[in-house]
Amino acid sequence: MIVFNYETDFELVNEEKYSSWISETIANEGFEEGDINYIFCDDEYLHKLNVEFLDHDTLTDIISFDYTMGKLISGDIFISVERVKDNAKDLKISFDEELPRVIIHGVLHYCGFKDKTDEDAKQMRLKEEQYITVLEK
Repeated sequence: MIVFNYETDFELVNEEKYSSWISETIANEGFEEGDINYIFCDDEYLHKLNVEFLDHDTLTDIISFDYTMGKLISGDIFISVERVKDNAKDLKISFDEELPRVIIHGVLHYCGFKDKTDEDAKQMRLKEEQYITVLEK
């Protein structure tokens, strides 16, 4: 079950569309959907989590806590709406183009995709693009 939570004044438009898209992605990667919570927040909220739980004193657009067991995907995915907006501006794309990439990024991590090396990051980006194309249909 996918649940969207809000710790800021942002609200996702068409939650059902996103929920179905995420579920389809999980199934296409050969996994089962468990409990996935998306928490949309601001930079301050996410920075506090980054320092407290990961010992990183930096801003980030996403932090995911993976509770996956075997093929059952579960976790909490925190997204800073402020960071997504800033990243979109830096990339010269719209917020609505950047947000799906960040949303699916967390789930792809749960499916085993990494992004620490250049090669892994390239594979992650290809998967993000593959699934963003599905969402846009």
